[in-house]
Parts: sequence; structure tokens; C-alpha cells
Amino acid sequence: MQLQNHSAPYAKYKSLFSELFCKIQAHKAMSSTKVIVSFLLLLLISLYLLDFSTASGSYPEQFIYTGFTGANLTLDGSAKVISSGLLALSRDKLRKNGHAFHPAPMRFRHSPNGTVQSFSVSFVFSILSSFGDMRGHGFAFFIAPTMDLSGAFPIQFLGLFNGTNNGSLSNHLFAVELDTIQNTEVGDIDNNHVGIDVNSLNSVKSFTAGFHNDSKSDLFTSLPLIGGGPMQIWVDYDAKSTQINVTLAPLGMSKPVRPLLSTTYDLSAVLTQQAYLGFSCVPGSSTGHHYVLGWSFAMNSVAPIIDPTKLPELPQLPQLGPRSQSKLLETILPIASVVLILAIGIVGFLKVRKTYMHKEVREAWEVEYGPHRFAYKDLFGATKGFKDKHLIGAGGFGRVYKGVIPTSKLEVAIKRVAYDSEQAIKEFVAEVVSLGHLQHRNLVRLLGYCRRKGELLLVYDYMENGSLDNQLYGQSSKPGLDWGQRFRIIKDIASGLLYLHDEWDKVVIHRDVKASNVLLDEELNGRLGDFGLARLYDHGNNPQTTNVVGTVGYIAPEVLHTGKATTLTDVFGFGVFVLEVVCGQKPIKQDSEGNQLVLVDWVLQNWHKKTVLDTVDIKLQGNYDNKEACLALTLGLLCSHPFPDSRPNMRQVMQYLDGDMPLPELHPSYFNFHMLALMENEGFNSYIVPPHA
Repeated sequence: MQLQNHSAPYAKYKSLFSELFCKIQAHKAMSSTKVIVSFLLLLLISLYLLDFSTASGSYPEQFIYTGFTGANLTLDGSAKVISSGLLALSRDKLRKNGHAFHPAPMRFRHSPNGTVQSFSVSFVFSILSSFGDMRGHGFAFFIAPTMDLSGAFPIQFLGLFNGTNNGSLSNHLFAVELDTIQNTEVGDIDNNHVGIDVNSLNSVKSFTAGFHNDSKSDLFTSLPLIGGGPMQIWVDYDAKSTQINVTLAPLGMSKPVRPLLSTTYDLSAVLTQQAYLGFSCVPGSSTGHHYVLGWSFAMNSVAPIIDPTKLPELPQLPQLGPRSQSKLLETILPIASVVLILAIGIVGFLKVRKTYMHKEVREAWEVEYGPHRFAYKDLFGATKGFKDKHLIGAGGFGRVYKGVIPTSKLEVAIKRVAYDSEQAIKEFVAEVVSLGHLQHRNLVRLLGYCRRKGELLLVYDYMENGSLDNQLYGQSSKPGLDWGQRFRIIKDIASGLLYLHDEWDKVVIHRDVKASNVLLDEELNGRLGDFGLARLYDHGNNPQTTNVVGTVGYIAPEVLHTGKATTLTDVFGFGVFVLEVVCGQKPIKQDSEGNQLVLVDWVLQNWHKKTVLDTVDIKLQGNYDNKEACLALTLGLLCSHPFPDSRPNMRQVMQYLDGDMPLPELHPSYFNFHMLALMENEGFNSYIVPPHA
């Protein structure tokens, strides 16, 4: 192994400069002519050094490895330098990433906002297999901002990216892939190609591996990347023209004039100021051996020439020839036949069983909702068979499980709800799909659905901190919410309801606004979820009469009269929700003597006695903003007014919360009503909420 760093010219001239200066200082008695000549010589050397520094932009950085014995490479995964001096990237380990880095980063820019300098790379490699042309995945040379590629996936991502960040501009990664399997999902052209990659395995440009004959410019000779002997590749980037050239040839052949690949791409938009050079490899599903024999690099100049005579020799892998294969078949074939018949029988049985287990209900009318439908087997796999350890919620609505979708690795919450009517489910699915288009930071995103054997499965984004009622009533192991967090959650849900009522394409009535349907993300932002009871209609139209649904304590009194949910019935539920968050009390509860207490009545009584702040949750221990607490309590009473015409709409609610409009005084008529009496008169004491409608 040979490693060079070419800053010597500068050091040499610096030494001469210092020596000459000292001599001039020491010989003050020399003649004036000699002084002048010495001074001019000193000036010339200074100008040369200035010109050298300016022309090169920096001292040239370069290295060369002819074999890797004793090389201080940084290795991870399956990568290893073997005794012969070869850099082995795969080492027979299936689906195991291997990375090898030059230990020190290279300075590709003079400043963070500067342009990337010209550079040149060359390396000699070989891909061997004991099974002829049996293909595993190839490998890649890359330039990356970090040595930590632990989040990268194997197989088609070559140990560089994963399913989430493939194509992200934040990767800042440039690579040249030498791929030996065609993956159509990343746009591979064939199973033996070279590609230029920028932040993605979807190549900017690619071409079948081979070289152009210099004597006959139109003659192209293909090269098999597997088993074709050692090959050399050159990667050159010109800073002025931003042109990238990639050239391939058999080892020992001079570099072809015409490159295999050539494209224009400004790497100043990709590479960071300092970056690491390295190789990445994953063998894939068959055994492969990926070796690098030599490697060179230079900044602002041509990469040092790799001397083929100094490179380590490739190992001789055992090959299965025709004779050995024939004997092997004679021994194994009878056994394999019996095993195959048994395997077919077992696989057939398991497939029928699995099909029955995962059988879904799918009607012709659902074709138009295809993109929003999940396969049951994916949801089954996401929850490990809907095991109890993945259960995160249960109630009259059904059971909710946490899961991870196998294909996308997306964390989701999956709700299982029963249904009994074909027409009801058809209408419900249509509205689920429509609601799946809602996009707002304070709404839990409904991703889609699945139907199976009398049950509906709804798929939502998973919220890290669970439901708000767990936080309010001490069912969470995490610390309780402080006042600032509670007031922000109130504003979050108000913003979400305003979007549903006024700012989306249609009017959406949620019909079940309550603390248990408010979920908290990892930053404790409030998001309104569970649209299982929601209804939507066009702006300007009146909502139709529907079944009475909701949760006792949050249902507006007029709903029983008209059977009609409106935006103002949502406002009523929001008002009760606000009081619940401020007071830390459920809408309806029983005292020690078995009497029912209604939260709205209790707050109203204290408001009448001018002791409304006595209703603030005692768990806050007095640590709250009096002005904000009075605002929230007053707003809660105003929104939960028995008469819908006396309630504000959600746009006014946001103006009150933001301080853009003063709150109106509570109308004296409010004090003449008791919510408990209204509920008993309307039959709420015997009302049972259906799980779906």
C-alpha cells in the first residue's frame, strides 16, 4: 500500500524562502548590489508561492492505495481488509451492509457557500461468484457528509439509503453504482449497468457496463461486472463545466478517451464543504465476493495512476463445473423430489389457510376507492396478528391497535369497528375516503380503511402521546399537562374545527368533539381525531336529518328535536370540551350520594357567584394565567349555551382566543337553565351511543 499527500511543493519553497531571508539578515555588510539581487530573488519566490496558491485554490489533496495492507480505513458491517491486501466488501454474509471509508474527510469547498472543486477518482475492482453468473446486488463508490450510514437498507438501496430518505435533498450524497441486479422500482435499465446517482438510487444517468473503442469510436464493447476479471473505473468532475464523466475498462487497458457515461450536474448543490469518500456493498440474496484492489483520488488534478503490477492478486474461488454438478444432481435429485412434493403440499395448505384468514370483503363499487384501501394481511402483519400487547385503546367504538406497516415502516393506529348494513357501510366508506383528503396540522390524518367479515378497519396516523383524556385523568404515566399546554391544545382544536367548518372544500361536522377524541403528538400538539361519526356536505347546503349520535354530555339539546347535526352542534361539544380541559372534570359524573353532576351547571353556578376560578383543575395547584383561565371558562359557557343562536361560530371562537375580539357578556337568560334538567327532559338519561352510524 502506498499513500501520498502532495503538499510538498509548498513546503519546499517555504523552506527556501525562510533560508534566504535569514541569510540576508545575517549579511548586513554585503554590497548593495548583492542586497538588491537577493531582494529580487526573494520577491520572485514570494510571487511564485502566491501564484501557486491562487492557481490551485488550495494545496492539492490526493491519495493512492495499491492494496490495503496496513491502510487506516474505517470499516463497518461486512467490510474487511483480508491478508492478501484486498479490501473485501461482502465476505459471504447475505443482506449485510459493508462500508469502507478513507479515514479523513476531503475539503470539497473553500467555504460553506463556495463551489465544489474539481476532483478525480480511480479504483480497481472485481466481483466474483462461486456460481458463475448467479447474481447478487452490486456495490457503489460514494461521497457522503458522514460515516454513519447505519439507517441505510440493504438490497436495492445498496447500503446508502432507505425507503424514506431515498431521493431526499438532505442526503448530500453522490455515488457511482456498479449494479448487477435490475430493480425496476428504482428505474434500473438492466442487470449489468453503471449509474450516476445523486441523493437517490434512481440514477441521474446510467448505461450498460462496457467501454468505447478509441480506434473505432462507434464500437462499444460490453463488460460483465460479475466474473469478468479486474476492471478499472475513473470518475472525473470538472468544476467549471460541472460535467461528470465515468469511464470503465479492463485492468491494464489505458483509459478510453470517450467515457461510458457523461452528464452535467452541479455538485455544488449536493456535496458539503467536507465529505467522506468510500465504498458501500450488500451481496443480496446470493453469495457474492466484492473486492477493491486499488484506489486513488486527487483534488483539482488527475487521480494518481494505479500501477497494476503492485496490486494484490484475487483469490481462486471454487467453481462448480459440469462434472461436479452432475454428481451433485445424482445424489440430491431423488431427495429433492420428495422434499419438493412435501413442500408443495405444505405450502398449498398454508396458502389456503392464510387466504381464508386474510379474506377481505371487496365489492365492485369500491374500485374507485382503491388507493385508500389497505390489504388486511398488511394490517394483520403490522399488529403481529392484532395481539393484545399492541392494544392501545378500547371502548364502545371498538378496539384500537398500534402497528407498523411492513412495506413503508409507517407507524399507524388501526381501529376495528363492527358494521351490519351494506348500504350503511357503502355510505360510510365513501365519506371515509373523502375525509382522507383532509390536510391540517390539528387533525389526525385518516389514511384509509379495510373491510373484512363484518368489521371495518380504519387506519390513522399514530400519535405518540395518546389521547388527551389519559393526560387529564391520570391514566398516563407521563407528567400531567401544565396550563400553557392546556390552553394551546384548546386553540389547536379550535383551529382544526374552523378548518372543518369553513376552510375545506366541504363542510365537515365532526359530531363527537371530546377529550378522548383529541390525540397528542410527540410535541403535545392537539389533533382532533376519530371521524367515524363525521358527516360532510357542500357549503351553502343544509345538512340532512340523521340518527342521533355522539357522547352523552357533549350532545347539544336541539339535536334530539331535529335529528340534525350542524356546525353549531360541534360548537356545543367544543364548549363542553373547553370546560373539561380547564376544570379537569368529565362532563357528567356522580357525587358520593349518587346524584348526577353536570360540568356546565357547576361552572355556571360558580360564574354566578363570581367564584369561577374555583373550578380550575386543582392539579394545576394555582399555576395558571388568571386572564386566560377566565377567557377559557367564559368561552366554554358561551359555546355550550342551550340555544344554538346564542353560540359563536368557530371563526369567532378563534378571534376570541387570539385576542382579536373581546368576549361578549353571558346573556342573563343563560342563568335560567340547568343542563341536567334539559337532558332529563329530552331523555338523555337513557340514551345509549351507538358505536357507529
